[in-house]
Amino acid sequence: MTPGAYPSFPILAVDDEPAWLRSLRVALGRAGIDNVETCQDPREVMARLAERPFGLVLLDLNMPHISGEELLQRLAVEAPQVAAIVISGMNQVETAVRCVKLGAFDYFVKTEEEDRLVAGVLRAVRMLELQRENQEMASRVLSATPRHPEAFASIVTRDRAMLGVFAYVEAVARSPQPLLVQGESGVGKELVARAAHALSGRSGPLVALNVAGLDDVVFSDTLFGHARGAFTGADQPRAGMVEAAADGTLFLDEIGDLSIASQVKLLRLIQEGEYFPLGSDRPKRLRARVMVATHQDLAAKQASGAFRRDLFYRLCTHQVRIPPLRERRGDVALLLEHFLEVAAQELGKKKPTAPRELPVLLGTYGFPGNVRELKAMAFDAVSLHREKVLSMETFLAAIERGGGAGAARGAPAASGENPFAGLEALPTVHDAVELLIQEALERAGGNQTIAARLVGLTQSALSKRQKAARGQG
Repeated sequence: MTPGAYPSFPILAVDDEPAWLRSLRVALGRAGIDNVETCQDPREVMARLAERPFGLVLLDLNMPHISGEELLQRLAVEAPQVAAIVISGMNQVETAVRCVKLGAFDYFVKTEEEDRLVAGVLRAVRMLELQRENQEMASRVLSATPRHPEAFASIVTRDRAMLGVFAYVEAVARSPQPLLVQGESGVGKELVARAAHALSGRSGPLVALNVAGLDDVVFSDTLFGHARGAFTGADQPRAGMVEAAADGTLFLDEIGDLSIASQVKLLRLIQEGEYFPLGSDRPKRLRARVMVATHQDLAAKQASGAFRRDLFYRLCTHQVRIPPLRERRGDVALLLEHFLEVAAQELGKKKPTAPRELPVLLGTYGFPGNVRELKAMAFDAVSLHREKVLSMETFLAAIERGGGAGAARGAPAASGENPFAGLEALPTVHDAVELLIQEALERAGGNQTIAARLVGLTQSALSKRQKAARGQG
């Protein structure tokens, strides 16, 4: 396959008229379908199919030596995985019905409008892409293990949910359809998009743009570029990011912040596969795969009218959610060690030893800023580090700024709910305090200092309450 050719599988056009084959290739090429081979002798078709993984065959019916109908019958038996479209010079209903019964995906007459034929080929290509993507996802997602973990080397994790994300991303990486990456700020959405690009097999670059805060004019100029004289100061034509991402990936971050006017232009880009630079009346073809990311709930935004429904459904063909760090607490200690090492290298220091209590303390924190927040904590601590054992003070200060230990854990108190509301029998104050302390100690791994911070006590006060509880018991 030629780099950047579409679709990913080759198409074989079979006709004994070379002039027709040339015009067909030109028509398909204008629609972006350029992975097309031709064959003038129908006797060679089965051998060609055995040599290369063709996904679609375009067949003429009336050919010497072997008819199109006979080839259809052979395809059904010998190459059932290959779809076929019949393109005939005859407009006969009986023939069309017979071809469909023999397994043809569609039937077109050569004298019909060119656009209808091209649209039919595009439908067949999309169907085959979906079939292949479904097969790929079934084999990879069920295993929940990526086949190319090196593509995700920049994402430090051992979490099973994250490995499932990797398997899904790997399965849809070669799809030409958009990929929507959702997740809270700081979870690593761009890293996932870059991994998908690395696995895509595309020869072009990944071009990233954060669209938050861009007005419609700046968005259009940045994305589509402009022609000379498009506006005051446009002395020279300028290519936009869509063109810069040709044969690669266009990654738009914070897509949930895009204005309605800009959403309309993005929808046209994805739906029509073409765009107009500012000041130009000549369309250009989209030759990049589009990936988008957001920390917002796009389904809720489109339901409220803040995000176009048609654009939402165009973007969510493939979608993945990156779990927040509080849902993958087993990664906290792993990420801490990683960031301490990276910080030490970048700051020209020896990697400090983290106290045993530090991972336990961090495990009680909700990390509203996710992985990015933990990285900032580690870099801040290493920059201030002087002794052999790393101080916990910078981490404690950061946790207090973030709302304290236990923040964002989804605890009832954090959301203003009364944990005792609805109980038929209320616990005594003594029992409630004892249960609270037991839970704090469990979360803190038995560390009284950390447990005391979780419930807003000093370590000595918690110790006294424990002794009093034992005395009453």
